[in-house]
Amino acid sequence: MKHLLNSRLLASSAVGGLLIIAQAVVLTSCTTTSAGSQSKDDSLAAAGFVERPANTKKRQTMQARLPANQFLKRVHGNTVSYVYSDPTGCKCIYIGSQKSYDRYRQAQQQKRVLNAEQLIASDYDDDLWDWESWGPSISGFYGPFGPGWD
Repeated sequence: MKHLLNSRLLASSAVGGLLIIAQAVVLTSCTTTSAGSQSKDDSLAAAGFVERPANTKKRQTMQARLPANQFLKRVHGNTVSYVYSDPTGCKCIYIGSQKSYDRYRQAQQQKRVLNAEQLIASDYDDDLWDWESWGPSISGFYGPFGPGWD
């Protein structure tokens, strides 16, 4: 009887542990999405886009007709406007002028350049660094974790 009770407690603990892990994964994914949405919101606002909430039934219906997370261009006479729909993040649309759109695109391009620059490997020249202590040399690669490395 004691063995059966211990087995049930162990199973209950395992299920409880899995539930906690599942909740953590869900919360993390929500946080990541929220952070990404906030970054997009900030970038659009900084470029001059104006946020318009879908806070009425009519606006929600109209927003549902727009493709999510895409820029749409509207030309009316000599006026060019851009609309960006965010139905999951802010539940709003952003409206901006040609200048706003150009500023947003320029900022995104600068961000891509900065990210690319961070990915460029720097030359490492240190006479005191001992690559051999990290394992045997590999043809064309003088660093750690090659064949036969212990």
